[in-house]
Amino acid sequence: MTEKETLDSVPTGLFIGGEWRDSSDGSTIDVEDPATGKTLVSVASASPADGAAALDAAVAAQADWAATAPRERAELLRSAFELITERADHFAMLMTLEMGKPLAQSKGEVTYGAEFFRWFSEEVVRIAGRWATSPDGNTRLMTMKQPVGPVLMITPWNFPLAMGTRKIGPAIAAGCTMVVKPASQTPLTMLALADLLKEVGVPDGVVNVVSTSQTGDVMEPLIGDPRLRKLTFTGSTPVGKTLVRQSADQLLRVSMELGGNAPFLVFPDADLDQAVQGAMLAKMRNMGEACTAANRFLVHESVADEFATKFAEKMAAEVVGRGTEDGVTVGPLIDAKQRDKVSELVDDATSRGASVVTGGSTTGDAGYFFQPTVLTDVSPDADLFREEIFGPVAPITTFSDDAKAVQMANDTEYGLVAYAFTTDLGRMIRVSEGLEFGMVGINQGIVSNPAAPFGGVKQSGFGREGGPEGIEEYLCVKYVGIAP
Repeated sequence: MTEKETLDSVPTGLFIGGEWRDSSDGSTIDVEDPATGKTLVSVASASPADGAAALDAAVAAQADWAATAPRERAELLRSAFELITERADHFAMLMTLEMGKPLAQSKGEVTYGAEFFRWFSEEVVRIAGRWATSPDGNTRLMTMKQPVGPVLMITPWNFPLAMGTRKIGPAIAAGCTMVVKPASQTPLTMLALADLLKEVGVPDGVVNVVSTSQTGDVMEPLIGDPRLRKLTFTGSTPVGKTLVRQSADQLLRVSMELGGNAPFLVFPDADLDQAVQGAMLAKMRNMGEACTAANRFLVHESVADEFATKFAEKMAAEVVGRGTEDGVTVGPLIDAKQRDKVSELVDDATSRGASVVTGGSTTGDAGYFFQPTVLTDVSPDADLFREEIFGPVAPITTFSDDAKAVQMANDTEYGLVAYAFTTDLGRMIRVSEGLEFGMVGINQGIVSNPAAPFGGVKQSGFGREGGPEGIEEYLCVKYVGIAP
């Protein structure tokens, strides 16, 4: 399928109550190709009235959907998994066009994103309560798990498919209806997914999708609506804090997957080739535009020079270009604002004494490209050690002992993920226990897995997505006491 055919096949309206419609005020969003800066297509931009209509549809469908047999919900998810897998090339091309990542990485996201539907199709039939006798013997205790109810989902632009499926999958499994608001930069993948869910037979009103450029005006009334039962958000910590405050009046169930500042620790006994390979995965997946991306490279002083040299060689060999082109391994950043932020962070680091081993600047005549970059001798005071870089920049600093490494790693308000490379089993255990993060990768640069609970601590948020824990976010426990 050509680029034009891919774009022509995607609905561009709002998906409400099982129907595609234009926005009530006729407004649209231009979806840009970050590799060229040109508009790919325009999609409907929801008004507050459209957001209300989407919630109306979700509320109307909730009771019947909650009563739907677990096996039926499971089969719908399984069918969706199979159809996404069948159409992997289509979804990959769509993501590459609107988000910029190379096609190989987009195909990887299709595999990862689809797997949430398969995983939660298998979890549906395992929702269970318990039965017990009270300690005094006078009561039988029964618990049951029921769907929370209508959910508002706000997803980010960096993983247009997977950030949706890992919320939609458990919601469908649990029996919750939903309103999904995809990022305005990358709505096309979510619209294509909504069309696929309708095709496999998900009932009208269960999944509603509203893209909008008026996020605050459309979302805030929904968060304040007493019929909404849950809010789940993936994005920046400042926005997450605002949403949590807004959710407080309704005491909504809330899941927040927020920012990260991942440390990547390399100990003196590490296999350096393995560590470099892990560093490339942890840093360069999605051009560094991931909350799980390694943000600070903390390397033992005895191996720092060798690690930096090998790492820089790999980074320098990356091929920057439009993600649809053969051989390209690094695509553009999402927009000019993000590219300029990355450039400012690098300039700040070099002004404080950091050395550029490779890269260090923007590149290309069009689009939002930045060179894969390795910096050494980075001051701990540099902004990029405090802020989430969200770009292909790897700052390296050194440590002298294990305790210092863990202290440096924990010296952040964030706590999403950390990586550590060592061949010493005792060190693996001590470091894993000492790191204040929701996830830890030992000798691997990717931790994301649909079968594992994804989420952080501190200002990286709360709640978990994926694993057996993921479906619990969409269920509430009811206790029934029965006199025998």
